[in-house]
Amino acid sequence: MTFAYPWLLFLYLPLALLVWYVWSKRLLPALKISSTKPFIEAKGGDRKRTAHLPLLFYLAAAVILVPALARPRVGSEKVIFRAKGIDIILAIDLSGSMQALDIPRDVKTEVQLTEALKNGEIKSRLEVAKEEIRKFIKKRPNDRIGLIGFAQLPYNICPPTLDHGWLLDNLKRLKPGIIGQATGIAGPIASGVHRLDKSDSKRRVLVLFTDGANTVQSRITPRQAAKLAGACDVVVYTVGIGSNNALIEDNSMFGRSYAPAGGTFDEPLLKDIAKISDGKYYHACDAKGMAEAMNDINRIEKTTVEQPKYIDYKEFAPALAGFVLILLLLGFFLENTVFLSIP
Repeated sequence: MTFAYPWLLFLYLPLALLVWYVWSKRLLPALKISSTKPFIEAKGGDRKRTAHLPLLFYLAAAVILVPALARPRVGSEKVIFRAKGIDIILAIDLSGSMQALDIPRDVKTEVQLTEALKNGEIKSRLEVAKEEIRKFIKKRPNDRIGLIGFAQLPYNICPPTLDHGWLLDNLKRLKPGIIGQATGIAGPIASGVHRLDKSDSKRRVLVLFTDGANTVQSRITPRQAAKLAGACDVVVYTVGIGSNNALIEDNSMFGRSYAPAGGTFDEPLLKDIAKISDGKYYHACDAKGMAEAMNDINRIEKTTVEQPKYIDYKEFAPALAGFVLILLLLGFFLENTVFLSIP
């Protein structure tokens, strides 16, 4: 219970003085006589005990009027969270080299490798990336997130959306080599910028994942695409995937075997792309490195959350004012009927 105007409760002090003054004046006799019995009999009986009833109604009305003016109320507080997300496009390399396996340094024998593969401890680069991207998406329910797959050319797999269930279903279907073997870096950046440039979001982000150097000659270079991103206020994070200790599966008529994975990503190029667009470069040499990269991007790109507070009050002043009016009417009625004084 609170009061809208609690300072009005101090009106009880002058009210107490007024009550004392009025009550004392009524108790003082206007005329001193030896006996009031003839007057009482003329009124039809002894009404001494109830003679002050109208005044009591008036006093009660005054006592209740003070808190009514102070507006007593009970509030129900509501806090509404309004999250304003950002627009993010994830561009994933789907070239054939993304099926390579980055082997941890503690796996040194073929037996250990076979056991780690059987237990799912070692996964292909694409599967590692997909797992960490899935975790990243689930941490950002208020962001519109899109998906681009690229090899020689970029393919829009999923436009920026809040339907993350549909987004994750599309992510799950990605396989290495399904759209080619080459790696074109400029294409996915330009395509992502084109989509984000139409966004009304104040923050627009592109995350590029690749394990290879640029092997596709486009009309624009990767660095020119990065300048385009910077001009359109699109921040580009680049993630270079892979290590020097990597194997690629080779299935032949003689069974399954593993050969060293050749080639690697162009680290200076990825650093330049991130720097030009005011982003950041990450090297994900294994699953741990990929997790650290995605956690850092998630930390940097904050979602704006507003928390407006609403208080829904239930007011008691109208009910008290109604009760005051009833008491005043009763006092007035009794004073001018039942307790009407005869001169």
